[in-house]
Amino acid sequence: MGLFVKYKFTNKRTPMKSVMAVVLAAIGIVTIVLSIVLSFKNGGEARLSYGAATLLSMVMSLAGLILAIISRMEPDRYYFFPDLGIVLNILVLAAGGGILALGLT
Repeated sequence: MGLFVKYKFTNKRTPMKSVMAVVLAAIGIVTIVLSIVLSFKNGGEARLSYGAATLLSMVMSLAGLILAIISRMEPDRYYFFPDLGIVLNILVLAAGGGILALGLT
């Protein structure tokens, strides 16, 4: 036995569903930011592909939100990633909804 033996006194683990939810949220954030930047560079004219990418990121964010909520309900887990997944996916859905609402006016 070494001097610096690390002991783990818990059975808690990070749920993989919550990590996937955070990854889906990160993809959604990057997609929405790229759509906004490319629309700005195009003189304010958004192409149809930018809207489709934003809509797809909202669908992925909805799936990520469901995964994060499911992993948050599991007992004896670390809850950092589920909480982060919930917050980030809600932000992506709100940003996509805001862009959609601005586009309809």
